Amino acid sequence: MAGRRARTGRGWDASPARAGDDSTPRPPRARRGRAGDTDPEAPSGPPRDEAEVAREICLRQLSVRPRTRAELAGALARRGISEEVSAQVLDRYDEVGIIDDAAFARAWVASRHSGRGLARRALANELRQRGVDGEVASEALGELDEETESETARTLVERKLRTARGEPDAVFRRLVGMLARKGYPPGVAIRAVKDALAAQSAEAAEFAEQIDADALAEAEGEPDRDGRATG
Repeated sequence: MAGRRARTGRGWDASPARAGDDSTPRPPRARRGRAGDTDPEAPSGPPRDEAEVAREICLRQLSVRPRTRAELAGALARRGISEEVSAQVLDRYDEVGIIDDAAFARAWVASRHSGRGLARRALANELRQRGVDGEVASEALGELDEETESETARTLVERKLRTARGEPDAVFRRLVGMLARKGYPPGVAIRAVKDALAAQSAEAAEFAEQIDADALAEAEGEPDRDGRATG
């Protein structure tokens, strides 16, 4: 019978298999994987250059928003980039101006002050958290003068006062607290709220008249330009 060994007078012969007979062994077919599957047996490509990987990480970070050198160094460390390669890549980015902590600090101060009304003390803390050098931060914060800071404080108070409800003393405390959270020194905050209350109504003006802004600021401990209390 075809496909099997048939006995003849000369002994056992191997008869040719007919087409379609599955008895003939066939080479194994390659398994088809789903899209995206990788064969663990397949040879992998050459390892990527560490500096190239570091540059890609930095560019992805910078595509979201400007970053300080310290922020980029932290991102590279978290991805396992060596300190040596990280320094090389970041030094090069410094040279060509891709990262510039001084420019970053100036832009950060201008944007956060105009957009959120933050004062120097809060801005100094944010820059410190982002790894900006103290001297570089101080230079950027120096562009925000005391007069501008006081004007912004008054604007914030007047805006909040339009919808404020309650007795003058309660309103006073809430508004001073709001300015304090934004980094305004006690003296600036108290004077801004006092002036705004004095212009609001007769009752509020009477309450404001009793406020000794200098004494309250001294009791709170007036901080200097870098946010350190002097009292």
